[in-house]
Amino acid sequence: MAPAMVLLALFLWLSHPAALYAASAPYKAVFTFGGLSERSGVLFVAKDAGIFQKHGLDAQIVNVRSGPIGMAAIASGETQFHVGSATGASIGAMAGGLDLVFIAGLINKLDGAFVVAPSIRTPSDLKGKRIGLQSIGGGIWMFTMLALEHWGLSPERDNIQLRVIGDQSVLAQAVASDIIDGAYLGYTFGAQMERQGFRILADLAKLGIPYQGLGVMARRSFVDRSPDVAERALRALVETIAFINKPDNKAAVTKSLARGLRLQKVEDAAAGYEMMKILYDRRIYASPDGLRNVLRLLGKSNESIRRLKVEDVVDDRIVRKLEKEGLF
Repeated sequence: MAPAMVLLALFLWLSHPAALYAASAPYKAVFTFGGLSERSGVLFVAKDAGIFQKHGLDAQIVNVRSGPIGMAAIASGETQFHVGSATGASIGAMAGGLDLVFIAGLINKLDGAFVVAPSIRTPSDLKGKRIGLQSIGGGIWMFTMLALEHWGLSPERDNIQLRVIGDQSVLAQAVASDIIDGAYLGYTFGAQMERQGFRILADLAKLGIPYQGLGVMARRSFVDRSPDVAERALRALVETIAFINKPDNKAAVTKSLARGLRLQKVEDAAAGYEMMKILYDRRIYASPDGLRNVLRLLGKSNESIRRLKVEDVVDDRIVRKLEKEGLF
């Protein structure tokens, strides 16, 4: 090859963002997430398939037991990103003065399965029943409250007992053991319960309720200081969503999901894999309508949250840059 052609090829290679990242030492970034379901599968796949590494990130994926733990970690600088829902913990931290913002939205609607005992046939049958949660104000609480509101139910008026039980694997066991009468579960655990004879009262995605179901959060000061790191993270996630949707990658995605959810059998992740293909938005903007819904619900009992506006909790500068480039 002529010297001029070699130089041109080198220039074109180095002009590609992934090539530039590969030429430098990877940035160590910690991503926390709270929801143990297929919704967080995009992180498992990005790590296992080497997509984070391709974009110059030495990513550590850490499951935290509750939103407040994730918020404390990001506030202290121990972590750079939290991938989760708009909840009492995240929105409360924003209202309390933490410069936390959604820099992207990956799932912008309510999703998952509301699983109940076989004797419960309609939403009105939930009156007087025990519903399990992972925490008060957390993602599962938000999903549950928005679903109950959609059905015209009120925990106080209708004597619906909300009980803090644990994460989704524990909630599934609690429903199976008759400790509770129902709970929100992701599609992976929901499918397992349905095979055992329990009822899917509703596929929440079909209710059409706007919600910031999964977003990428970071401190605004971190994005100001290290915009390249935030950009690497979002580029990697966009590529991962495309990777998940390619049929040839089914085995790799299912294996990552099974490992991330700590399932005993890879085939138990099949239902979750099928949902992952349609859950994620290709245009990874945060959802204004979904966030307004959350601010409205949480603002009923919190004046600081009631004063927040969508623009206070979103920073979409990097997403706009990526769209302008034609990445999605």
